[in-house]
Amino acid sequence: MQYRQRLKSRIIISFLLFGTALTAGFALAVVQLRAYLEDQLIGRQLSLELKNYESQYRHDPNNIATFSRIQGAVFSERKRANVPNNWRDLQNGVHTILDDSQSAFSNAYKLAVRKDDDFWFFLQYDISHEIKLRNRINWALIGFVVLFSGLSALIAFWSASSVMRPVADLADKLTSFRGEAKPQPLKPHFAEDEVGQLAATLDDYAERLTALVERDKEFNADVSHELRTPIAVISGATELLLAQDDLPEKAKQRLRRIERAVRQSNELIEVLLLLSRQEKQAPAHGEETRLVPVVEQVFDTHRVQIGQKPIALKIEAEADVSIAAPPAVLAVALGNLIGNAIKYTPAGDVRVVIRPHQVEVHDEGPGIDPNQAEHLFTRGVRGKDAPGKGGGLGLAIVRRICSLYGWSVSLKPGVEKGAVASLRFS
Repeated sequence: MQYRQRLKSRIIISFLLFGTALTAGFALAVVQLRAYLEDQLIGRQLSLELKNYESQYRHDPNNIATFSRIQGAVFSERKRANVPNNWRDLQNGVHTILDDSQSAFSNAYKLAVRKDDDFWFFLQYDISHEIKLRNRINWALIGFVVLFSGLSALIAFWSASSVMRPVADLADKLTSFRGEAKPQPLKPHFAEDEVGQLAATLDDYAERLTALVERDKEFNADVSHELRTPIAVISGATELLLAQDDLPEKAKQRLRRIERAVRQSNELIEVLLLLSRQEKQAPAHGEETRLVPVVEQVFDTHRVQIGQKPIALKIEAEADVSIAAPPAVLAVALGNLIGNAIKYTPAGDVRVVIRPHQVEVHDEGPGIDPNQAEHLFTRGVRGKDAPGKGGGLGLAIVRRICSLYGWSVSLKPGVEKGAVASLRFS
C-alpha cells in the first residue's frame, strides 16, 4: 500500500485528529448530559410545584405562594377564552416554550400544565437565564476544543519529532554512505530498539552485498586477465601467418576472420569490464571517436553472419559525427544493434543512418510490436520470431552501456516494414 504523506506527517495528522475527536466528543457529551439533567430536574420540580400550586388554590384561592422566577395562572371553565393561544392545545405535563416575537429568549420558559374539567393550571418558569448560560457554556466548550486541538497539534509535532528522530538519523546515515565502496557500520550509532535492529539488518545486508560485489569485480578482472593472454597469442600467431607471402587467398580470408574475432573479443572484454566496475572511460587526451570508421569495422566483423543471405550493408552519413567515448564501447553498442538487424533480415538492406547526436539502424525484417519494444531490452528476453539460439543479452548490454554514458536507446517499427533501433548520444 502506497502513502502520499511522509511518516512524520501521518503521525502528526493521526494525533491531531485523535485529540480533536476526543475533545469534541467529550464536549458534546457534556452538552447533552447538561441538557438532559436540566430538563429532568426543572421538569420534575415544576411538576411538584404545580401540584402544590393546585392544592393551595383549591384550599384558598386568595392565599397562593409566590415565586421569584415562577408565575402561576389558573383559568376556570368560563375564563378559558383568556388562555394564550400557544397554551390551549398543550397536554398535561411540562413543555418548553420559545417565543421569539420579542427580544431573544425574553419569553423562553418551561410551562407545567395540568388540566381538569373545572380548572386549567399553568406554572411558568423563566429559563432565559439558563439558555444564555447554556450558550456561554457551548462557546466555552468550543474554545476548549480549539485549545486542546492546538495542544494536540503541539504534542503531535513533538511526539512525531521524537519518534522519527532515530529513523531520520538512519536515513541521513544511509544517504551519507551513498557511493562509498565499503559503508561504515550503522548499528553502533543507534540504541537497542526497532531502529537498532533495522540498522543491524542493513549492516548485515550491506556486508553481504559488498562481499558479493567484490567477488564479482575480482572474477571479472581475473577472467579478463586470463582471457587476454590466449587472445594475445592468437592475435600474434595470426599476424605472423598473414605476413607470409605464400599463403593461399582462402587461408588469408580465414585468418582475417580470426583477426576480426580477436579484435571483437578484446572490445567485448574491455566493455564488460567497464560495466562490471561501473566506470565511464573517456578517450585518452580528450579525443573523440568518429562513428563512420566504427560502423565500417562493425560491418566487416558481421559479414560472416550474413552468410549466403542477400543482404546489403549500407552507411548513410548525414554528418561526420564524433563521440567522446572509446571505440570499443561504440563498437559493442553498435555491433549488437547491427547484429540484431542482420539476424532478423532475411533479405534486403541493413542501413545505418548517422545523424548529429544519433545513429539509426534500419532493417527489413518482420518488425516488432510497439507495445513489446521496451520489453526487449530486458535481460534474457528475445524477439518472438528470433532465429537461431541466443541468450537475449545483446540489447540489455546496450542499455547498460547507455546508462553508464548517459545515452539512450530505443526500438520502434519501421515506416513500411522492419524495425528501427535508435542510439542517441545526448
